[in-house]
Amino acid sequence: MDAVTPVRARRPKILVIDDEPQILRAMRSILSRSHEVELAASGEEGLRLAADSAPDLVILDLTLPGITGMEVCRTLREWLRAPILILSVRDNEADKIAALDLGADDYLTKPFSAGELLAHIRALLRRAGRGTDGRQVRSGDLVVDLAERKVMRGGDPVKLTRIEYTILARLASDADRVVTSGMLIKGVWGVATTEDSRVLRVHISNLRSKIEPDPSTPCHVVTEPGVGYRFLTESL
Repeated sequence: MDAVTPVRARRPKILVIDDEPQILRAMRSILSRSHEVELAASGEEGLRLAADSAPDLVILDLTLPGITGMEVCRTLREWLRAPILILSVRDNEADKIAALDLGADDYLTKPFSAGELLAHIRALLRRAGRGTDGRQVRSGDLVVDLAERKVMRGGDPVKLTRIEYTILARLASDADRVVTSGMLIKGVWGVATTEDSRVLRVHISNLRSKIEPDPSTPCHVVTEPGVGYRFLTESL
């Protein structure tokens, strides 16, 4: 019999949009071992490459010459379904929330380690590849069944209130992605609401008391300070 040549899996394609040459060089060095990498030094070039090559993930700097990173993010999200990871020196909560509300999937502040960057990329690509519609989403021994609207912990059912389940389902549907407090409040109580972040924190605390092994050190629903929350399927 003739030998069968194994088929190599396609490497994920990542588009990096950043105007700093040293960042672009570092990105190529870090990512090229396991990903196809395209580099753009401006928002205009990044949009053109995204349209031409259909990347699996976009890494985007907010501070760009010409079209700003926020504008690029808004434009990409109009037609691109791939995850967008924001990289920026801006560490203020307003910028993080604005980028996430525009459709970014995650936010990493410069400087960052190669290991941290790769962990965020793995989480985003994993989520993008699996989807969650009609699926069970797992975090350790915790299982959120979005189709059956059930939650199991260690094989035993967890009884949640309607609001607690709605919060958990919203987070699990976007597993490993930051969901802002504003998104959660809107999803639970609607646009016209008097509910605020303090009330949300109370419900999150009650939820954690039912699903976390140690509510004081959560491992399923973690807080992104000043921004929102994240449902972890794997430690970042």
